Amino acid sequence: MLRGMATVSFYAEDVKAARDWYAEFLGTEAYFAVPSAEEPVYVEFRFGDFQAELGIINAKFAPHKVDGGPAGAILNWQVDDLEATLARLVELGATVNEGIVERGNNTGFRTASVVDPFGNLIGIMNNPHYLEIVESTRS
Repeated sequence: MLRGMATVSFYAEDVKAARDWYAEFLGTEAYFAVPSAEEPVYVEFRFGDFQAELGIINAKFAPHKVDGGPAGAILNWQVDDLEATLARLVELGATVNEGIVERGNNTGFRTASVVDPFGNLIGIMNNPHYLEIVESTRS
């Protein structure tokens, strides 16, 4: 049984450039790098309500072809302001993969996705169920 997102892995030919781009977007530095911060082949960030992990791995280790085009599954990340987050991603150099889409007859579920400058898909979402779960953990 799936118990929750543990780590999402993205691939990039230039791990340092990807690390810097994600540090700018996430507003936090990578907390882990292998073999070193100066010459990483893997970096990892922790962020968000449940300290989700994002790992960026050198593309030479990818189990699939990495060529700068969109790749991977779309994992949707909860955001408070979908429009502002989408605009920020585009401002940082991401390209829109799918614009904002209402999901489910005005139930509050809305998604969008972009392709980062390294070819990875990033989904962003307004998800009322996620907010209910977060609120229930605070009681």
